[in-house]
Amino acid sequence: MVMDESGSSSIPGANPGDPLPENETTTEGLSGASDDGLSHAQKEVLERCLHALTHAKNDSHTLAALLLITRVCPASQLDRLTLHRVFEAVGLNLPARLLVTAVRGDVSSGLPPAELLSLGTALLAALSTDPDMAQHPQMLSTLPMLLGLVSEGPTWTPQPKSTPDTVQGEGSAVPAARCNGDSPLPSQPGTSGTAAGESGSETSPDSTVKLDEATASDCYQVLEALSAVSGGPERLLARGAVPALCRALEQNQTLSRKRGRPLLGLLLSRLGPQVWEKHSAQLRVMLEELSREFCQAKEQRRLELCSELPQFLPPQEGALESGELKRLVGELWTVLRPLVQSKLGTKQLGPVLAFAACLLDLCGWDCVGPPRFCCLLVNRACVEVRMGLEEPPGTELSPDLQHWLTACYRIMEAAMEQACSQGPDYSTAQTQSSISGISLQQSRQVLGVLEEAISAVIYYLQQIDQSCYGNPFVFATFRCLCAWLAEETSCLKEEVTSLLPVLIGYCRDHLQRGGDVKDLTACMAEMSVGTGSPGDRWTGEHALRYLLPALCHLTAEEGPRRVLLSLDTLSLLIGFLRRGWEGLQKKEGKAQRREPALETACSALLNIAVTEPERVRKDSSFSELPKLLNDAFPVLLHKPRLLVFSANLCTLGLMIARTKATPSEERRFFGAALRFLLGALSPAQDALPGSVAAAWEESWEEVGELWRLSLQALGACLRARPGLAALVREQSWLPNLLAELGNTGTRADAPTLEALQEALCALAQTCSACREEIREELSRGQASRLKDMSQLRQAVSQ
Repeated sequence: MVMDESGSSSIPGANPGDPLPENETTTEGLSGASDDGLSHAQKEVLERCLHALTHAKNDSHTLAALLLITRVCPASQLDRLTLHRVFEAVGLNLPARLLVTAVRGDVSSGLPPAELLSLGTALLAALSTDPDMAQHPQMLSTLPMLLGLVSEGPTWTPQPKSTPDTVQGEGSAVPAARCNGDSPLPSQPGTSGTAAGESGSETSPDSTVKLDEATASDCYQVLEALSAVSGGPERLLARGAVPALCRALEQNQTLSRKRGRPLLGLLLSRLGPQVWEKHSAQLRVMLEELSREFCQAKEQRRLELCSELPQFLPPQEGALESGELKRLVGELWTVLRPLVQSKLGTKQLGPVLAFAACLLDLCGWDCVGPPRFCCLLVNRACVEVRMGLEEPPGTELSPDLQHWLTACYRIMEAAMEQACSQGPDYSTAQTQSSISGISLQQSRQVLGVLEEAISAVIYYLQQIDQSCYGNPFVFATFRCLCAWLAEETSCLKEEVTSLLPVLIGYCRDHLQRGGDVKDLTACMAEMSVGTGSPGDRWTGEHALRYLLPALCHLTAEEGPRRVLLSLDTLSLLIGFLRRGWEGLQKKEGKAQRREPALETACSALLNIAVTEPERVRKDSSFSELPKLLNDAFPVLLHKPRLLVFSANLCTLGLMIARTKATPSEERRFFGAALRFLLGALSPAQDALPGSVAAAWEESWEEVGELWRLSLQALGACLRARPGLAALVREQSWLPNLLAELGNTGTRADAPTLEALQEALCALAQTCSACREEIREELSRGQASRLKDMSQLRQAVSQ
């Protein structure tokens, strides 16, 4: 029983003789109230009611006071302090008891279950408008009941409705206000509800009693309030909100489409991978239903659904079976194509392109359509980018336009590898499939429209002030340009070179601020330009990571390289490499994965080391780098998954050493380099899976060129430092190498033998003992591959 027995009808603190405003008076007072609160008369009456509420002796008095407060003002006009006063007087225990009593169908309280339910949910809805109360433990304890109500409706056995204005219950007189327009502290004042069993069209045909709209609205108010606070979506997920909302939609419960579907979409947008992993079966059914609605809807409704459907698509990593997903996406593309082809303005076309970008992220180009339509899609995205970005300086882009342009960037990025020179692209988290059947002429047309759009991107970035560097849309624009530069640097070369100070400044700004850029991780995820794996957090390094492939290309060209060096890009790259090494040390003992970004940073530094020997000798940054290489390379030597990174470090270290004197600890680095270079010659056919020898075989296409370059650099180091020959002899490197050359399983391709000849010639020219050892091997005739090395024979004969 909720209400205590009481024989008194008086309310402490309230004078029965004082008139309370009637409904008409209340309405007039509300309309005459100031924008920032209640009118003077409302405040005076409210204070009396709050006093009565505070001094209530039992549940009957409390309910009566709450009902009086409702006649004075709605919850939306109560300030935070007043809400806290109501909370302190009532607490969350009372509304929770009201819900329990209502759900049990207990009528001994003197009020019908529908009214108890309406009163309890209205109280919770009003209190939830305060963020602190929305996440109060007692509020959280009511979530299972609220979710049950919105998904299944009330489950009590209907009781005859009371029609008098008051319900007499054990000597107490309590007004029987219904919690629709008159509910205590309603969350949506003025909403007219109906009695139980008289709700509108959105009801469950299987429910004995239907939830009225006002009560359903209050339930959703509590759920929405919790979803808006930090950690709220996670709490809803943990308490079964997703299956409950799916059931509500499946049974077409009250307000399920109007309030339940957006709430479910919000949970998916915030916690997509977690939600799909936990509730994939229910979400598959929901996605199928939404897809059918989209395919069967008329054009206007389809345009509306283009904004809703993306939230309900599964994450890119295997939430649905490949065949099932492709079938579904193919059906959606069939309906979406006419919308892309139709004449729509930006406000209508924007959501269409955003939906198209999501489908493209999901399945690539395979399901999009014929090449002609694919080209049209790219063209429309590029035109929107040009129209959106080529505005006069100072023009502010609306949030909707920023969202749509970000979607256009994703379409452009997916098309870039179709039109630009092919090559490894580490700037994107996922490789898009190719456009099947695209002709060379169509590819050139795509390249042309992409170039025009990228020109607009460059123009926009030139106008950006440093104060806007934390804006997620600026990052999306920056990322799009990086994706272009990772594929194509021959176009717009002058414009890109002039923009380099902005790009380097942008990366440096993010590095300095670290992870302090608020909400950037969440925004990146929502725009599908996330940091990688779902658990990754924005660290400030991601901007530089996206720029690295472009830096690798640009440092190979003299003009851009000069500009980059003037911007102290060297220290930026070396700092990134140092932090990457520190991160690998922290993962010691854990399963390690390949580090493409570190490999690319090494490649950019290697370009500078090869093309700028004078800078290697004089720049202080190149004094710091050998120390880092000496610490990192020997440790990484026997880690097969990091073989490509190790090969980059070896080559970079040897290239620097051939030009610049290195610290006294260089013996450690050179010793590791000799062992590393010899390891590539070991036969891999008998090697165990996961071994270094097997890793060489698997990665030879990538590391082969680095290995040959390292051997050439080793030869230069031996000539510049004859003392290194002693280390070679100490490690028995030459006998082992000669033995490998005599092995029939050793690599014998021409580039490999030429690189080996370079190193062997250097040894023969700088060390008489090594020269004699090679001569003896030649005289035996066992290492037949040596006989094909004419330069080596000449060096030995001298």
